[in-house]
Amino acid sequence: MSDPAVRVDTTSQVPPFEQIRAQLAALIVTGRLTEGERLPTVRQLASDLGLAPGTVARAYRELEAAELIRTRRGAGTRVAAPPSEPALPDPEQLATLARDFTASARALGADTEAVLTAVREALDEGAQP
Repeated sequence: MSDPAVRVDTTSQVPPFEQIRAQLAALIVTGRLTEGERLPTVRQLASDLGLAPGTVARAYRELEAAELIRTRRGAGTRVAAPPSEPALPDPEQLATLARDFTASARALGADTEAVLTAVREALDEGAQP
């Protein structure tokens, strides 16, 4: 995983492990992280984000339980093969992501229309071949 696109907002009400889990899951599900791609070690990502290793380890455990990543001694942590059937999004996780995005956008000074426009544009980009 080159430049980690994972960021943690320590002022958010969402726990850091959940922010990491949600962001990595989104990167995997959208294909930005591909099967077999190696993730940073728990210690490395914790150091990069300024968090305790246990925080990152919990996020990794939850991603492993969701079968999005796999960890093998000597081979590190890698993105798992995609499931044969697409999973339906967890409504609670989706709501958490929406709240986080909205809070971040509002902190930048975006009004409702700007937030909706950004979401529409992001959805349109995802629909492009």
